Amino acid sequence: MARVRGVALGALAILATLVIVAPAGRVAAASAPGHSVAHTSGQSGASFWLVTATGDVWNFGNAGSFGSPANLTLAHPIVGVTPTGDSGGYWLVASDGGIFAYGDAGFYGSTGSVPLNRPIVTMVPTSDGQGYWLVASDGGIFAFGDAKFEGSTGSLHLNEPIISMAATPDGQGYWLMASDGGIFDFGDAGFSGSMGSAPSADPAEKVVADETGAG
Repeated sequence: MARVRGVALGALAILATLVIVAPAGRVAAASAPGHSVAHTSGQSGASFWLVTATGDVWNFGNAGSFGSPANLTLAHPIVGVTPTGDSGGYWLVASDGGIFAYGDAGFYGSTGSVPLNRPIVTMVPTSDGQGYWLVASDGGIFAFGDAKFEGSTGSLHLNEPIISMAATPDGQGYWLMASDGGIFDFGDAGFSGSMGSAPSADPAEKVVADETGAG
């Protein structure tokens, strides 16, 4: 285990947001405030990165140490970490849409200097890693590199904020999901149902596309 600037591991373990990246690149998550965890692609649960809101990065198992913004004065907290397809790098994204790219993760642009109506909540890379989408809590979409803009909910009134996004396999569409499980589909993403009309006692956490993109 290694780290780039550290904080108490006990606190991290308690507050971590779990993001598992499977070999096929699909993502599943369970969230809690303040911290993010990303597992290496195709590796066991013993290999992962743990990232704090202040940019501290801890790497475990076979996860490589590629750098972090921990020694910088961040204007806004880090809200997510996403590894590249080969786990040779990762992107960190801040709530203002600032992007920090390490290892073989490419930098294609950010919203760090753009006034936002709502904070960025997540970023999703394209399948080839040559671009990414940034997603705001109002469903505003910002596309960089080879990521395509297919629409957003930025102009709609939402009952609950957007918290997650999943792209279709060909990158020609995507789903946005609100915390009540409401689903908004764009481009070639098909609508297969949602939890918006059947609210749960617990908020939804993540939308994940299957390998075919049909559900």
